[in-house]
Amino acid sequence: MSSTPHPFDDEPLLAGITVLDISQGVAGPYCGLLLRQQGARVIKIEPPAGDWSRQMGRSRDGQTAISVACNAGKHSVVLDTRAPEGRAALQALALRADVVLQNFRPGVAARMGADPVQLAAGNPRLVYVSISGYGSEGPMAGLPALDTTMQAYGGLMHANRDPATGQPRRIGLLLADLATALYAAQCTTAALLRAARTGRGRHLELSMLQVCAALQSYLVIEGALFPGAEASAFNAPTGLFPVADGMLYLSMLDDAMFARLCKTMGFDDWLQDPALRSSAGRLPQAQHLSARLAQALLHQPLAHWERLFKDNDILFGRVRHPFEMLDDPQSAHLFQRTPGHCAWPDLPLPRLPGQTHATDAQALVPPALGEHTQAVLREFGLR
Repeated sequence: MSSTPHPFDDEPLLAGITVLDISQGVAGPYCGLLLRQQGARVIKIEPPAGDWSRQMGRSRDGQTAISVACNAGKHSVVLDTRAPEGRAALQALALRADVVLQNFRPGVAARMGADPVQLAAGNPRLVYVSISGYGSEGPMAGLPALDTTMQAYGGLMHANRDPATGQPRRIGLLLADLATALYAAQCTTAALLRAARTGRGRHLELSMLQVCAALQSYLVIEGALFPGAEASAFNAPTGLFPVADGMLYLSMLDDAMFARLCKTMGFDDWLQDPALRSSAGRLPQAQHLSARLAQALLHQPLAHWERLFKDNDILFGRVRHPFEMLDDPQSAHLFQRTPGHCAWPDLPLPRLPGQTHATDAQALVPPALGEHTQAVLREFGLR
């Protein structure tokens, strides 16, 4: 019996695309990583001392967790762009690239020999991506920025403030950096599509501040609709609750789910109270509702509540350490391991969301500093 051929192929989406990644740190390099995982060839240009992500946190054999997570699969080429020959080599590589990616303060890339106007003159199909902290205009355009400073200035720490004290808190991952990388990668692929259709490139400018604003659009809109009011919960009871052997987050989607929660917990008086039949009526009593639910949840372990809430279609989530995903039957398949022949074998790397093809082994290997310098420069006729 002949099988019907699948209408879609599994070729990497960006196969044949060359990206020249001169960025450092997280936002730019992680954008480059996303393009690499989608099939692009990414040539990572590093200064003689290396991308400073190689010194971010605990280091082993010239790599840190951040440098691996942001640069696996790239070709590392060392160029000293302070010297004329380094700038000339960078410009020659850019002439044959589809994308140039940088995340320096305005004006720095031009001093390195990567001025967008100059490069576009020799490569009109070039997609040039500039990522900065505050943008290219305004009184703070020339200031340096990191994820932490942008979380503070861009409002994310306020959005994550402690509910008891109101103290702003840093979000415990590099959210401003990573979200900027995601926006940059999406804009890059859109510009590549336009270049394929029209033959014309584009200079894309993104700032981490702009991304912080975009991430909080509904909070900004709520502030405009209800001036002076603090952000409110969407439903009740909801929140983080301790149970006998761990923590559980419980959410209420709608009134029907609240009714199912009442039946599951045996809170018949809640079901009979007309004031609790709508979210608007429950929100003024949110503190009382959550306190009673918390007391009831304390007496049984996670497995008990997970089974009950699953059976009754109530939204919940066990609080876990990220590393626990590696052994979990629901999430273990989301990771790939670096191959045994590389210098950092068996490291877990998350698969790219939406990726349908199997990632080639080389896309999982973090490059040593300057590992591909001679080979790449010879390929491009620069040695």
